[in-house]
Amino acid sequence: MVDATAEKGDQSLIDAVWAALAKVQDPELFKDLVTLKMVKEVRACNGAVSIDIDLTTPACPMRSKIEKDVSDAVLQIPGAASVAVKFGASVRPSNDQRNILPDVRNVIAVGAGKGGVGKSTVAVNIAVGLALAGAKVGLLDADVYGPSIPIMTGLSDAQPSVVEEKIIPFNWGSASQPIKVMSIGFIVQKEKALIWRGPMVHGVIRQFLEQVQWGELDYLIVDLPPGTGDVSLTLAQSIPLTGAVIIATPQEVALADARRAVRMFQQLGVWILGVVENMSYFVCEHGTRYDLFGSGGAQQMAQDMSLPFIGQLPLDMSVRINSDSGDPFANFSGKMQPQMTSMVETLAGQISIRNLTRPPGKAVKLDISA
Repeated sequence: MVDATAEKGDQSLIDAVWAALAKVQDPELFKDLVTLKMVKEVRACNGAVSIDIDLTTPACPMRSKIEKDVSDAVLQIPGAASVAVKFGASVRPSNDQRNILPDVRNVIAVGAGKGGVGKSTVAVNIAVGLALAGAKVGLLDADVYGPSIPIMTGLSDAQPSVVEEKIIPFNWGSASQPIKVMSIGFIVQKEKALIWRGPMVHGVIRQFLEQVQWGELDYLIVDLPPGTGDVSLTLAQSIPLTGAVIIATPQEVALADARRAVRMFQQLGVWILGVVENMSYFVCEHGTRYDLFGSGGAQQMAQDMSLPFIGQLPLDMSVRINSDSGDPFANFSGKMQPQMTSMVETLAGQISIRNLTRPPGKAVKLDISA
C-alpha cells in the first residue's frame, strides 16, 4: 500500500527542487537550467533526490561546475538529504535534408586561409582532446592535396578495408574510446601528387562522407585544405555543419588569408565557432619568451570580426615531436596540457552555445553519465 503522506512529501520536495534549479545558471549560457530546458526529470524518495540533466554538447567543459552548483542548491532545501545528478546530451540536429550523416551529432570543419599555420596539428589535437573528455570522435582528413593525418596518427602504412561497400575507418588511440580516422593518404601512394580538378575533389569528399562507416559519433572533425577552394565548398553544400574553426598565426600575412576564410564560411552559411591563434609565441629553455610571428594578431582579428577566440597555442618542440611520431595524445600529459585542454574546453563551450541556437529538430538522446 502506498503511503499517501510520504508521496505528498516527495512531491513537495520535487517542486522545491525544480524551484531551486530555476535559480542555477549555466556558466556559459548565463540562463537558468530550467529555462534552457536542460532539466529533464527530478525524482525524490525519502530525501534522496536524483536529477537528469541534458547538456548541449557531450564534452561540456562545465559539467563538474554544473553538478556542484546543482548539488549546492538542492542540499539547501529542507528534507533533501542527498543528490545524484545524471548527465545526458540531447543535440538538436538540423532539419536540413542534406544531412547524410544522421548519426553524427556535430560536424566541425577546421580551416585556414593559408598553409603552414598548423591547421592539421590543431585539428588532430581537437579530436584527441574531445575523445579524452569521453566523447565519441571521428577525424576526417579532407586535405586531399596534402594529407598529413596518417603521419600524425602513426597510421601512414595502413590501408583501409571495405565491408559491404562501406570503407571501415581506423580505430586509433585509446582502446576504450578510439577515434575513427579516415584520410585520402590511406588510399593513394606515398609521395604521389593528386592533380585533381573540382569534380574529382567533389566526388572523393562525398565518398568519404557517404561511404565511410562512421557510425554514431558525438563529433566528426574535418581537416580542410588551406584556402577557399573546392573541398570547403563541397563540404558546406553536402552536409549541415555545426560550425567551423579558423586557425591562424599572429602575423598579418596569415591573418589576411584567415579573414578571407572567415568570409567564405559566412557566405556559405556556416557558423564560425571561433579562432585559434597557433604558434603564438616561443619560450626557450631559459624561460625567455619570443614572439616570433608577433602575438595577439589572431585574437585581435577575432575581436574585430566579432568572433569567439578559442585560445593561443605556443610554438613548442614537443608538439612537433609528438606529431611526427604519431602520438598527439602525449600533448595532453606533458607541458602543453594546460593550453591544449583549455582550447578544447573553450571550443566545446562554443559548440554548446551553437547547439542551443540550432534549428529545432528531433533530439538525439545520448547517455554520457559514465
